[in-house]
Parts: sequence; C-alpha cells; structure tokens
Amino acid sequence: MALHAEVLGQGPDLVLLHGWGLHGGVWRSLATRLAPAFRLHLVDLPGHGLSRQVPFGRLDDVVDAVALQVPAGATLCGWSLGGLVALRLATRHPGRASRLAFVSTTPCFVQRPDWPHAMARATAESFACDLHAEPAKTIRTFVNLNALGGPQARDRVRELASLLAERGAPSRESLEAALAVLHDEDLRDEVGRIDRPCTVIHGARDALTPADAGRWLAGALPFARFVEIPGAAHLPFVSHPEAVAQALEALHG
Repeated sequence: MALHAEVLGQGPDLVLLHGWGLHGGVWRSLATRLAPAFRLHLVDLPGHGLSRQVPFGRLDDVVDAVALQVPAGATLCGWSLGGLVALRLATRHPGRASRLAFVSTTPCFVQRPDWPHAMARATAESFACDLHAEPAKTIRTFVNLNALGGPQARDRVRELASLLAERGAPSRESLEAALAVLHDEDLRDEVGRIDRPCTVIHGARDALTPADAGRWLAGALPFARFVEIPGAAHLPFVSHPEAVAQALEALHG
C-alpha cells in the first residue's frame, strides 16, 4: 500500500520526511517558500497522517516504503526521525537520492557509552513508559519539547497542535513502533558510506537532538556542510524557514 504524499511546486524533486508523531503538513511554511523552485513531495511516514493504514514496522521496512516515493535523482531531506530514515535510505537504496539534507538529525538518538550527544537512556525509557500509559498526554509533552528553547515557543506549540489535529495522531502501536526505532537504532557506522553531497542543518538550542550530534554527523559524512541556526530549537524549518530554505537551495546549487 502506497504512502500518502502531497506534491506541489515545479522544478527539481525535493522529498521532505517529517519526524515522530507528526505528518508531512509540518513542512507547510517551508514548502510555501520553496514551491516556486522545487517540486516538493511531502510524505506521510507509515502509521502517520494519511499513511495511517500502512504499519510502522522495522526501520528497513519503513525505508523501503519511503523509497517508492523518492523519484530517481531527487534531493531527500529528513527531519529528526525522518532524518534517520533518510540516512538508512541513502545506504540501502543508494541510487534514489542525489543529495541529502538532515535537519535536527542524529544517527543515534539515545546515549551509548561512547556517544554522549543524545537523550539519556533513562529519559528515553521513561518516555516510552509514559507513551504506553497515556499516549495523548505524551504526545502533548513531545510537542512542547519540539519547541523548547526556540523563539515564540508557545506559538510553535499551538501551531504543531493544530497541524496534528488536521490528520489525527498516530495510533499508540505506530507511535511505540517508531519510538522503538529511535531507541534502538545506531547508524554511526553507516554514515561514512554516504558519498553524495549533504547538508546538516541544526538549531543551536535544540533540546531533543543536541547540536553536537549534528556537528559529528557533518564531520563523519564525506561530503557535507554544517549549518547551525542561532536561536533555533528542534524546529528550525518552522521558526527560521528562510535560513533552512537558503541552505537547501545552496545544497542543490
């Protein structure tokens, strides 16, 4: 079953992948800015948005479903969970994307003994327990964390809550499956195999994925540029759409 994708604009193909618990509509303000220059594909990941009927399973299953929505030669841009999907897609389906952008992305979301640039394991496990017990309340908490530290945080929270209501929250099962991917996957060893031009975009005040994770990712990718956005948190494409748009335009050349 195909994933839902909203397609708009004209120009080279640019595929946008959203993060955990949300849907492709989260890119709307950035898409409005980029539509005159790109043919945009705003994909709803499995189990999310209007792709709710497609189960969110293992990371490779998600990647295979997304790959069918990526035109050959497209630029692929992923945010947070979407960035993790883009990382794996770049190595599992190397012929699909010609360029990649990673927004608020880390190859490993949870701390390991040799990886401090991430969420503490105890925090991640507590979040998973809260999600199982009270999914609606946990989604609200997560929406707040997305905006924490950024400008106009209350406005960002209201905007995300409104967007989520448009297509409804994913089921608890889909949320738990996606959270398990974030908790378990560690793609650091795969990063060096991505031999295409990349841009890593990170908010300096990101409270969910530290900017140091973005710096590491940019340094480990063979052909990457790091763009840090001062004042931005986990949602730089919402709070600073012009800066993100310029970074994507520069990547495309």
